Amino acid sequence: MATGAPTLLLLLLLPLPRPPPCAASCPDTCRCYSATVECGALRLRTVPHGIPAGTQTLFLQDNSIEHLGPGVLAPLAALRHLYLHNNSLTALEPGAFRTQPRLLELALTGNRLQGLRTGAFSGLSQLRILYLAGNQLVQLLDFTFLHLPRLQELHLQENNIELLEDQALSGLSSLALLDLSRNQLGTISREALQPLASLQVLRLTENPWRCDCGLHWLGAWVKTGGQRLLSSRDRRITCAEPPRLARQSLLEVPGSSLICIPPTVRVEPLELTANLGEDLRVACQASGYPQPLVTWRKVSHAREGPRPGRQQTQARQASRAPGPRGSDTGSGMLFLTNITPAHAGKYECEAANAGGAARAPFQLSVNLSQPPPAAPTGPVSQAPLLEAGSLAFRALSLATQSAVAAAIALLALTALLLAALICRRRRRPPKAPLAPPCEGALFINDYSDGPCTFAQLEELRGERGHEMFVIDRSKPLFGEATAPQMDLGPPPPPPPRAYEIHC
Repeated sequence: MATGAPTLLLLLLLPLPRPPPCAASCPDTCRCYSATVECGALRLRTVPHGIPAGTQTLFLQDNSIEHLGPGVLAPLAALRHLYLHNNSLTALEPGAFRTQPRLLELALTGNRLQGLRTGAFSGLSQLRILYLAGNQLVQLLDFTFLHLPRLQELHLQENNIELLEDQALSGLSSLALLDLSRNQLGTISREALQPLASLQVLRLTENPWRCDCGLHWLGAWVKTGGQRLLSSRDRRITCAEPPRLARQSLLEVPGSSLICIPPTVRVEPLELTANLGEDLRVACQASGYPQPLVTWRKVSHAREGPRPGRQQTQARQASRAPGPRGSDTGSGMLFLTNITPAHAGKYECEAANAGGAARAPFQLSVNLSQPPPAAPTGPVSQAPLLEAGSLAFRALSLATQSAVAAAIALLALTALLLAALICRRRRRPPKAPLAPPCEGALFINDYSDGPCTFAQLEELRGERGHEMFVIDRSKPLFGEATAPQMDLGPPPPPPPRAYEIHC
């Protein structure tokens, strides 16, 4: 008994075992164990609150998360693995992962990403694997992955990528695997792959490759040392264009068949003068193979040094013409809205493809004096109207001026039609027998055919006070009785006819 009491006292003094780090503060409906939080397939629209700061693996897959702001993951500095695949993300804000310097694996597969901004992956200096497959990416711009110096795997398959800029993969000096299969790539430049000094696996299959001079280097590279990066399946780089090479393997096409047609470019018109406040549209037509990329820029000084980039273009650009893939013509439109004196100057349209570049100038002048609206033609109403040059007229808005001009034109047209109608009636030849001298107009209602005398005319007054005469056929025609005739009954009255006689 004496021995058991000290033992019980010792047990009571021992510290209780600590609960798992996540058990004390696990978000509702999530499951937490050790340093892992599982919140998958919970129909979440945002990252849940209350995730323990010591979490190293976070599962958020198969939800409906649409936005990932810069501060959402700030408390989770210990994250090593983050799984956000099969959500509804449409964009990544710059700095969204800035507070995750220990992150090793990031899964964004199966979202709705349409573009990647520069700085979207800033802060991920330790990231090893990045999954971006199954999104809606269309192009990869320069320096998109600049902040990932230790990235080893980049999965970009099953997107809609059709443009990979020359510096898009810059900074990926440790990349060992690059998967660009099942996209919409028509070409890829040698410069785009040059930063990948550690590349061991390259996947380019199932793209609509355009086998022209722009891919001559790729075929030669694969045949020499590049084939070590491609498996037997990945070497089947199949041509989609031009039609004569469709479905052929790039490695089987002779280098002499990979040709380009340098572009030609034409601008209409070459010079134009615009008024202040107007909108302007100038067409630039280009042709060549492959389809040229058409861009506009404003030339401030004479051309010196390399061609400026897109950021120096001061006008809105139209880079490619709509139409079927493989078309050999392109067009770009220069749009300028609300013309000001600053828009005046020289512009240049450039068309470029793998075969070269061509340029055409365009000169814009701005008319600093606004011309008055054109005066309406034709007869003008006698009503008092605002003169086009008066201060009151100029003070009206453009819509009011248009309404006034339309009213003037309508009044003039009405006066013209009325004058024409009066002249036509005055020139109409008389359709009744000669009438006695009178003043004004004589209206006659004739209920029977044949000649009449003035004795047969009975004077009446019309509804508007006009003097009217009605022929009375019961009176003798010449003042004496006519020969008796057989009585056949009164004939039906003929339809009335009206005459208008002007004396």
